[in-house]
Amino acid sequence: MHQDLQLFSDLCDFLFEEEKNNPVAQPLPTNELFHKLDLSLNKDGVIDSDLKASLKSIIEFTPKTASRSFFNQLFGGRLGKAALGDLLSVMLNNSMYTYKVAGPQVGVEKEIIKQICQLSGYPENSGGTMAPGGSMTNFMALLMARDSKFPSIRTQGITQKVTLYTSDASHYSTAKNAALSGIGRQNVRLINTNHKGEMDVEHLEQTIKEDLNNGYEPFFVNATAGTTVLGAFDDVLAISQVCKTYNLWLHVDGAYCGSVIFSDNYKHLVNGIEHTDSFSVNAHKMLGTPLSCSIIITKNKAHLHNSFSNDAEYLYQTEGDDFNLGKTSLQCGRRNDALKLWTLWKSVGTNGLREIVEHQFELAQFARDYIKSNPDYSLHSFEDSISVCFNYKDIPASALCTLLYEDAKLMVGFGKFNDKEFVRMVTINTVLRKEDIINFFKTIETYVAKNMLKNIAS
Repeated sequence: MHQDLQLFSDLCDFLFEEEKNNPVAQPLPTNELFHKLDLSLNKDGVIDSDLKASLKSIIEFTPKTASRSFFNQLFGGRLGKAALGDLLSVMLNNSMYTYKVAGPQVGVEKEIIKQICQLSGYPENSGGTMAPGGSMTNFMALLMARDSKFPSIRTQGITQKVTLYTSDASHYSTAKNAALSGIGRQNVRLINTNHKGEMDVEHLEQTIKEDLNNGYEPFFVNATAGTTVLGAFDDVLAISQVCKTYNLWLHVDGAYCGSVIFSDNYKHLVNGIEHTDSFSVNAHKMLGTPLSCSIIITKNKAHLHNSFSNDAEYLYQTEGDDFNLGKTSLQCGRRNDALKLWTLWKSVGTNGLREIVEHQFELAQFARDYIKSNPDYSLHSFEDSISVCFNYKDIPASALCTLLYEDAKLMVGFGKFNDKEFVRMVTINTVLRKEDIINFFKTIETYVAKNMLKNIAS
């Protein structure tokens, strides 16, 4: 094991050098993948030197999500204390379903859940759990809402005409989860959004009324704290009032930007969160923990038990249900995703997490100011968002982003809203500083000046 740890250390040193010298990995076309790299699995094993060489080649061509040129996804960067916690989780290798096998790690997760419930204004009898990602937490919220409204579904299946509601700018998982839960994609109502991508609350209520008149039974509204493209925040307080009127479960998908609960300056973006029934947040996004680290909380922890508990005498042999986390999770075997957030939170404190969140908003504003000051750019996003959407010199965003990627200059994606395509730069990468934002734009400008016209023409 000590030899393997030394090998791991050597590979980390190689990775750090790659991130420094080649911050954007040269993309490997899929038709070359198995020819360029030795990914074969054979009858006989290889010696360590050959294994090390293979791993180095894989590292070389793997996208560098912790580099200062990574603006592509809703995560990025590397925080040492968080990585430390994740590495310890691997070495300890506990599963989180029972106190007997997880021990103090159960307390680590419970403390995180308690603190997030308090930050969200939830009462004493609230609770939560951790899941592999935002799609899963949204699925769990939908199941709790379904079971709360229609308890017989758990034993008899769906016999009602039920409907649920989400904005047309929300995450794609809502439709997928409707299919998985037996509700059906066609019973998902997509609510209109305004020019900022925020849910139209009047259209929500109008659609609910229409469904009621047509014999449907509405039960669930999914609001969003940070839409995937524009990073918009739905008006949680206004939506909660509609949900209260019609007795609907309100879930806020805060996978992208729910971590604003840590910031006094930006918590107003989820004003009314205390009136929701459930709320999810991904620490591997704004808080910068390694993938994956997703949390769902609910105002009444009994909903977790009602929807996800099942007796298993062979498994639950010690302690009460409150410390056997498998009783409130959709999963049985579950890796410890709590420790990496706990080590980060413990090391920097709640104030440190606040600074991490607020830094991302500061960088986004810095980027917007740069765009506004340069006539070659057009801005398509708004204040209070860490998604910075723009076009440069009317060059098609998809073409620009693809060429920057293929030539290993920048990792940045493109998006579309209201049929307008644009570059979507996110400032969520935890290692970014203002000089990296400047370098991002200068890289685009230099690249276009030298190559763009030639590449488009060809």
